[in-house]
Amino acid sequence: MDTDVTNAAPAAAETGKRTPYRLRWIGLAVVMGADIMDLLDATIVNVAGPGIRNALGGNSTHLQWFSAAYTLAFAMFLITGARLGDILGRRRMFLMGVTAFTVTSALCGLAQSPEMLIGARGLQGFAAAMMVPQALGLIRDMFHESEVGAAFAVFGPSMGLAAVLGPILGGVVMDADVFGLGWRAVFMVNVPLGLFALVAGARVVPRPEPSTTARRPGLDLVGVVLVTAAMMLLVYPLVQGREEGWPAWTFGCLAASLPVLGLFAWYEVRTTRAGRDALVEVSLFANRAFTGALAVGLMMFASMIGLMLVLGVYLQIGLDWSATHAALALIPWSLGSTVGAGLAGAVLAAKYGRRVLHAGLVVGLLGVLGTAATITMHDGPVNTWILLPATAVAGFGFGLLMAPFFGIALAGVADHEVGSASGVLNAVQQLAGALGVALFGTLFFTHVEDNAPAAHSLDAVRGVFDDAFTVGALGSAAALAVAWGLAFLMPRFERPPGAEGVAGH
Repeated sequence: MDTDVTNAAPAAAETGKRTPYRLRWIGLAVVMGADIMDLLDATIVNVAGPGIRNALGGNSTHLQWFSAAYTLAFAMFLITGARLGDILGRRRMFLMGVTAFTVTSALCGLAQSPEMLIGARGLQGFAAAMMVPQALGLIRDMFHESEVGAAFAVFGPSMGLAAVLGPILGGVVMDADVFGLGWRAVFMVNVPLGLFALVAGARVVPRPEPSTTARRPGLDLVGVVLVTAAMMLLVYPLVQGREEGWPAWTFGCLAASLPVLGLFAWYEVRTTRAGRDALVEVSLFANRAFTGALAVGLMMFASMIGLMLVLGVYLQIGLDWSATHAALALIPWSLGSTVGAGLAGAVLAAKYGRRVLHAGLVVGLLGVLGTAATITMHDGPVNTWILLPATAVAGFGFGLLMAPFFGIALAGVADHEVGSASGVLNAVQQLAGALGVALFGTLFFTHVEDNAPAAHSLDAVRGVFDDAFTVGALGSAAALAVAWGLAFLMPRFERPPGAEGVAGH
């Protein structure tokens, strides 16, 4: 087995060319399966969260942390996970990550309290940070240059579809009560999937060819500590501050996050100039196009992921819908997103470039505002059919902008920077998700808690939740508007076909 996997092309060494690995498409399916598990778990709690809170107890802050603990841990350690793949080998880190993800999924399913689930979700996010960054490099290792584009043409849309299906599956699994597990099935389903991915990955993911020339890079431990501390200082007070009544320490943490980030940047520059291995390629941050893409990604993903949480909570707590009912209401969003991504990826992005991104931001903004207007202006509780037009438009807009974003973001990056740039972009994507959950969740729950006590009828209570959703949606729309302006800093077109590097999901 190992001989076949390791020596995919012995004759290629003599010619200097690499032959395609014979099990490459099976390997792609295994890698995609592992990444799909991550995407489902990153989004599934947006719908399953209220049911989990009802079963385990806790408050609205716990509900936010069910999502934020995962995305925050993922964001904090994603760059480190990518670097460990360079140091220890992508195959080894991938299999270690799959193992850890399977174990931590079981821990989530066995949680007996909100605090235990939040801790397990953090460990699960850490495991995902070891597993996910290896996928892109493994695909490049398995496929010949002439086939890499085809591989990513399968990989990208599959990841996008998994992201939008997560909330729907969460609702269905919650109400199906699989094997009598209730909400625990949301996490336990990863156990057989993870075991399959581990066994299959060990057999079909190729071992790296031995290198006698390349120096193994080192891990910048100081950089790891600094970037982790900065992200924790930024996100933790946003989620916990409302519950604590916004004491002085929350503002102190937020203020401290900026100098810690500055210290991280300074240390990385100093490390690079000294000839040591830095955690990230510091030249990236002198690239206006790339830093502009980071800012756009931060606004865009915070808007999208934060809004999905607010909408899921509004439908279940505000309107008392079941998880399945709420999931069905998100199908137009998912279908719109799929159509938008397919249209942009297959036809529009290559021809129109950044203009597709701008169009997606405008359409998404109109869809978000339309959803808020539908809820606010409708006389009585809304239903799935009334929400359908606006949510489909919002999904279509998000699909349009998702398809070209990563390719355009990497267009101005040098070939030797692509690996580090992909890791940073993915980290910003996950950090944005944690920030979106924290910011828009805080806006939503603060409005409810400030106004619900004075509401003395069911209609009045529903009106409070309607207004709370509108507040969250306006925050999401504002983030999209800022992203539209910042997008002018990005390159006009994606990297040309055959160029090295593709960003993550």
